[in-house]
Amino acid sequence: MKKLLSVITAAFLFSSCGCNKDNENDSTVSSDVKNDTPAIEETIQEGDEFPIAKGKNRVIYELNTGSFTTEGTFKAAGEKLQDLKDLGVDIVWLMPIYPRGGGINSPYAATDFKDVNPKYGKISDLKDFVSKAHTLGMEVWLDWVPNHTATDAKWVTSNPDYYKKKNGEMVHPNNYGDVFQLNYSNPELAEAMTNCLKFWIDEADIDGYRCDYVSSPEIPASYWAKAIPEVKNYKSGKTITFLAEGDLTDANNSGLVSTGFEYDYAWGFQEGGLYKTVGKGISGTSLQKVCEKMLDATEKIKPIIRMIYLTNHDQNYNDGGHLISDIYGENVYPFTALIFTFKGMPLLYNGQEIGGKQILDYFNDTKIKWNDRDEKMYNIIKNLAQLKHSTNALAEDATIVVNKTDNSQVFAYTRGSGKNAVVTVINLGTSDATVSVSDLTSGVYTSKYTGGESIEKVSEKVLETQSFTISKKGFMVLSK
Repeated sequence: MKKLLSVITAAFLFSSCGCNKDNENDSTVSSDVKNDTPAIEETIQEGDEFPIAKGKNRVIYELNTGSFTTEGTFKAAGEKLQDLKDLGVDIVWLMPIYPRGGGINSPYAATDFKDVNPKYGKISDLKDFVSKAHTLGMEVWLDWVPNHTATDAKWVTSNPDYYKKKNGEMVHPNNYGDVFQLNYSNPELAEAMTNCLKFWIDEADIDGYRCDYVSSPEIPASYWAKAIPEVKNYKSGKTITFLAEGDLTDANNSGLVSTGFEYDYAWGFQEGGLYKTVGKGISGTSLQKVCEKMLDATEKIKPIIRMIYLTNHDQNYNDGGHLISDIYGENVYPFTALIFTFKGMPLLYNGQEIGGKQILDYFNDTKIKWNDRDEKMYNIIKNLAQLKHSTNALAEDATIVVNKTDNSQVFAYTRGSGKNAVVTVINLGTSDATVSVSDLTSGVYTSKYTGGESIEKVSEKVLETQSFTISKKGFMVLSK
């Protein structure tokens, strides 16, 4: 008879974003940054090695309000929130919602951090959107642009001392002509930016921030170390989460690791690894090396959780645009299984669930063609999100073991152990493969998914070394 244990678990402190690539550092989150997430009591069975709190099996969705619906408004997007809930989305990250300026209509060139793009609606409409999301059990995170404003922002005339100057002239960061660099050596500017973060908690009840370009050399780590706990502690009973746009395993970003960010981008894993190293290739061995490199780097920034992804707004549109099918070819399907079953929190970008078949110009809010659907992709995402939510083995912080295979085109790994385990086997080859996988967690697995319409209920006995047949450019996910 199994003994029941009552455990108390708490959510992590999250991490920040930065624009640099991947390297390792071994800083840890500082102990003086308060974690406002309440403890959750959970009953587990003895032998379940990694009890988790609710909220560690999450899926995040990057949504551009102007592209998401024909109307391009908060109200219209709110009407589609149930679709995202049905898909398995837990967090909606709204791309910048602020009024745009600077002459080229970039959403990352805001004229006023305390207002919304009038094309999207009013602040009250945003508040209604957030309220609907909360009713459905989802969070809403705003895209925060801390480095700069539009050249025609209100502050340019009302508070010119908020900006960095050279020879008396405001500076364009990175030679971007539509924006001016903010001056964080001015404590009044730093305070004003933090007050803007608090503003959206008061006005719209938002739940977190994706922070753009946190690796900027113009924003000192000391700013984040002060601002993040201040915002987290701003409203009693309200949990605010911070995601950093950048790879905090990069040595250039080491100063940001201990500032209170809870999530970062697994930038090197995706751009340097899945995208540029493996891509459309057939090497399971190369994929294994990419994944092991990511795991090694991640250990050194614990407890920060990695956001893992196949694409985002930058990769989809910038540099001429890149569809996920152009980047990965048929590997897009097994790689989708990878981001849902590997270590971290999976990101979906605007329309990725129907195949990501469009280059979406986020300057001009290209509308998503929802009727042009890749049903296979939709089914994979929906079913794997369901599986992710249903098992401790796919928690963001659950253990992972890379399994040995006898086929260089196949990569396999196991999440969890004991009573809760998920085995994923990926075949990047162009032929079906029968492969021997070893170092498995033995036992009877009760569900199986290979990319169809639904998860199959099974009773499949797995030994420590087991042979599986995997379709070409396919995958298998076994769970118990």
